[in-house]
Amino acid sequence: MKLFCLIYALSILTVSDHACNKRVSNVKYKGRLEIAGICMNYTIKLLEGSMDTSKISSNWTDEVTGKSYTDVFALRNPCSFPPSIKQGDEFYFYLDTVTEKGCVTCMAYYPKPPKKLSIKVAEK
Repeated sequence: MKLFCLIYALSILTVSDHACNKRVSNVKYKGRLEIAGICMNYTIKLLEGSMDTSKISSNWTDEVTGKSYTDVFALRNPCSFPPSIKQGDEFYFYLDTVTEKGCVTCMAYYPKPPKKLSIKVAEK
């Protein structure tokens, strides 16, 4: 019986690990943090990579500055974003389909594009 329980537990861990790996796409994109708004209201521009255009805002204007942006999206998972990346920095990332657990952010508003994506920043 103990052997059966051990095999069962190992099979669940294997399946779980396999499922976790599928949650992050294997396609790498290049982006730039365009706006690091207050309270993690981040806007990211897609610089390299072919992405479904329905997932990003092809044209968006920041109502505070009046500046227009192309191929941008809001960050859906700000608590997973590395604090070392600053406005203007370029970085590589993968799309992440993991349902993000809630995180605490302040409630101050800064405009961001209507399209949001969860991403995982690639290690350098």
